[in-house]
Order: sequence, then C-alpha cells, then structure tokens
Amino acid sequence: MRRRAPTLEDVAREAGVSRATVSRVVNGIRNVDPEIQELVRGAIERTGYAPNRAARSLVTRRAETVALVVSGAGDTTDAGQNAFATRVFADPFFGRVVGGIVGFLRPRSMHPVLMFAESAEAREEVLTYLRQGRADGALVVSTHADDPLPALLAGARLPAVLFARPSRPVPLSYVDLAHRDGARLAAEHLLARGCRQLATVSGPLDVAASQERLAGFRDTLARHGRPHVPVAEGGFTLDSGIAAMADLLERHPGTDGVFAANDLMAQGACQVLRERGRRVPEDVAVVGFDDSSIAVTCHPRLTTVRQPVEEMAAEMARLLDEHIHGVRTDATSVVFEPELVVRESA
Repeated sequence: MRRRAPTLEDVAREAGVSRATVSRVVNGIRNVDPEIQELVRGAIERTGYAPNRAARSLVTRRAETVALVVSGAGDTTDAGQNAFATRVFADPFFGRVVGGIVGFLRPRSMHPVLMFAESAEAREEVLTYLRQGRADGALVVSTHADDPLPALLAGARLPAVLFARPSRPVPLSYVDLAHRDGARLAAEHLLARGCRQLATVSGPLDVAASQERLAGFRDTLARHGRPHVPVAEGGFTLDSGIAAMADLLERHPGTDGVFAANDLMAQGACQVLRERGRRVPEDVAVVGFDDSSIAVTCHPRLTTVRQPVEEMAAEMARLLDEHIHGVRTDATSVVFEPELVVRESA
C-alpha cells in the first residue's frame, strides 16, 4: 500500500503546536514567533510534509513566483531577440545575478520565471503576466538606457525592483554599485604603478553604468593632471574588447595602462596585447571590472574592481519580497561599495 502523504495535522502533532500555527508558518504569515517558526520547520523536515501550492496560493493570494525580466530597447526582430538571449546566457554577469536571486528565493519556496522584454509586445506580455497574478512581482535587469519598462511598471503600480539606477527617475526601488568610486580605484592603482599613458575601454555609452565608470576614470585622472584620456567604446563582450584594444594601440601605441569597464573586455585587451608582443603587466598594465570568473581564468589573472553581483541580486530579491508583503511601501535604493582585487595583470 502507498504511504499516506503527511498532513498539516501530522506536522502540528510533531511540533506540539496547533494546526493554525503550522498553517501560518507554511503560508509565510509573519506574526509567528521565530522560535516557533523554527520548531515548525523542523517538524516539516522530519515528517516530509510538502505544502499544496495551489491551496496555499488560494490562502495567500500569491503565485509564489517572481518574474526575472531582462529588458531593453534593442533589436525587435526574431533574429535580433534570439541573438540577444544568446548574449545574455553567455555573459557571466547574468549567471551571477541569477545565482544571487535563486539563493534568496529558494529557502522561501519562491521561484523565478525568466522573461525577455525587448519589444513593445514583449513588455505588454510582462505587464499582463503580472496583472493576472501569475507572478507576484518583477526583478528587472535593464540593458538599455531608453528602456521604457521601468516607467510602465511604476505607472501600473506593480511590485518591481531594478538592478541598477534607472536613467530617468521612476518611483521604483533599485540596487546599484558606486561605479565612479570603482573606476577611481582602478585609476589610482594604475597611477601608483607608474603608468603614464593611460587609456580606457568603456562599456556601451548608452548604459548608465558605462557612463559612470568612464566619468569616474576621467575625473580621477584629471585630478592628477591628466586632462585627456583616450577612449575606445566596447560592448561588454570579448570581441568588442579585442576590437577596442586594437583601436587604442593603433591610435596610441605608447599606451602603458588600460582600464576596461568589464572583465570580458579586459580579457580581450590582454589577448591583443599578447598578440602584439606587449607583456602584461610589464609593458601594459590592465585592470578590469566585475571580478567575475573570467578574472581568474584570464592569462594573466586580472586585477579588477569587484562588483558583489550575487549580494546585489539577493538584496534586489529581498526588497521585492518586502514590497510584495507590504513591509515596504515606498521606493528605496541600496548602493554597494566596490573593492579593488589585485592580481597579476596590474
């Protein structure tokens, strides 16, 4: 005979509490003493009880899922959107975002649903999905300064939190990094090494983070009597870093220090320098940004500015959870501090 599935009553008996108390813990109702919550969770683990998600949703009026939306204002053709999705999955940054979000959601029995919003139609699908209650809120990673989705979410009064400060003010919570301070750390490190002819590979200049990193690098060098900084714009990809570094060497062959606005482009820069017979860091010092897995697999290993992406993503999920449960009603911002991680490239 098949073993009977454990019930709320079984959990209550095991924990020595009432069925109503078990129900409140299972349904995430917050007015339960933390010690009793731990008692009930232990009983759930021992009995093997699995909540009925459909029944729980009827009680909580929540879907227990959140939409993880990668949004922008880019190519809206099928081929363009497929290429965009491929780039997203190939970028270690996005994997770190997902890891941080899942790490927060999983213990709370919540699950992310990945959605892309690169067109007006796709953005409307996201809004409809949320309005219908199929997800409790949205975590938005925007890839373009002109992305209209944040304003649409704010206008519809839907719970949402953004990764990175929006280019235009909207009443939504966001997490971000002090990008200018990170670029300052890179500039000061290169100057301290004795680099005299500095250049930078920027990110795409329609992205706010790229603008901030470039401004921070320029401002720091200006304060040290370096009014002009050669710039080659990249696209946060390996290939764009290769092309940008080749361009810088063509225009400024005496370059002896380079700040690349992410690790992928720094890896591309190191590749070009090796091919041109330039030693890193002896001839040209290179500093990246992010401290991704690329930083430790690159040859040589990258000195880079650490962006704590996993912690930022977890904080984004935490803020959304507070908005969903009504703990937080006003928009807020959380800005993380960068850190220079010194390795062999500079």
